[in-house]
Amino acid sequence: MKTGWPLLIITLLLAVSGCTPSAVPEPELEKSATIKDIMDSMVDPSGEFLFESIQEISDEHGVTQKAPQTEQEWAEVRHRAVTLLEAPNLLVMPGRRVALPNEKPERQEIELAPDRIQQLIDGDRVSFINRARDLQGAANMALKAIDARDKKALLDALTVLDKACENCHLQYWYPPRRS
Repeated sequence: MKTGWPLLIITLLLAVSGCTPSAVPEPELEKSATIKDIMDSMVDPSGEFLFESIQEISDEHGVTQKAPQTEQEWAEVRHRAVTLLEAPNLLVMPGRRVALPNEKPERQEIELAPDRIQQLIDGDRVSFINRARDLQGAANMALKAIDARDKKALLDALTVLDKACENCHLQYWYPPRRS
């Protein structure tokens, strides 16, 4: 019996050491999409969908309220909020480029050149990440309002969302205002 204990302990140690997870480095993900691609395909369409999904419209007929009514409509609004919640993670991935090389702004009179935007982001990544967090915070507010089916809270969240977008655009997209 005395020789059995050491063999049992060695067997248990080998079994336990084989069960511990080894430190395997995570692979670097490819970043073929640019910030512009993510904005054009995810952020802008999702934001526009949310802004159009709930509105108070005043006209000569009075005030009309538009909001999701069915579970299917609420589900689609929720999908768009989740996209806005997660898109900032893609936007701030290290190494993500603003645009393709030599890409020009679509409207030069109101947009900075992508290489200038890249310089601004690279010059102060902390601010860029904080602005992305502001977008996430607003999207999270919207998601909570959607899950609660709270139309007023959703409108309030969309106001915060609009401010988060505009603050980022003022810093990185629009040319400086000339005095």
